[in-house]
Amino acid sequence: MSLFVPKFDESVVVREAEAEVVGRAPTTVRLLADSSSTGGALSTQRVTLTDGADGAAPHWHDNSAEMFFLLDGAAEVLSGDEVLTAGPGDLVVVPPGRPHAFAAVPGADADLLIVLTPGVERFEYFRHLQRIALGEVTRESLLEVQELYDNHFLRSTAWDARRG
Repeated sequence: MSLFVPKFDESVVVREAEAEVVGRAPTTVRLLADSSSTGGALSTQRVTLTDGADGAAPHWHDNSAEMFFLLDGAAEVLSGDEVLTAGPGDLVVVPPGRPHAFAAVPGADADLLIVLTPGVERFEYFRHLQRIALGEVTRESLLEVQELYDNHFLRSTAWDARRG
């Protein structure tokens, strides 16, 4: 087992009012800290989903674990072939290489803190998603950048059956 020691000298402080916000209801992402600001230690964002909204389609990361901490509401989280329901205070950590996805439970909102470690530059990925939502680029354009953001998409029968 190797030990990764991040390299940064100052504490990272992000005030809520200063966080960049990407998207709007039903899916709002607050960009908190990217890999470059944490010396590669982590990337983190807060995702707020309203009324059963989808968060992320099934995907995996080759090089990072992803942590989901439910601040409020109810969320469904795909982990491998299992769909878990999480409530306030619940934590799910998905290891590298394991398929996962997340969404608010139908009829409910969800407020999640999401952390990838080690970090990957993800802010531009979320800005790319915003450009898709605005119709500036196609959804297929994500396939061109999946290596760059270590975000590899796949189909999930378990997720499709639950989210239909």
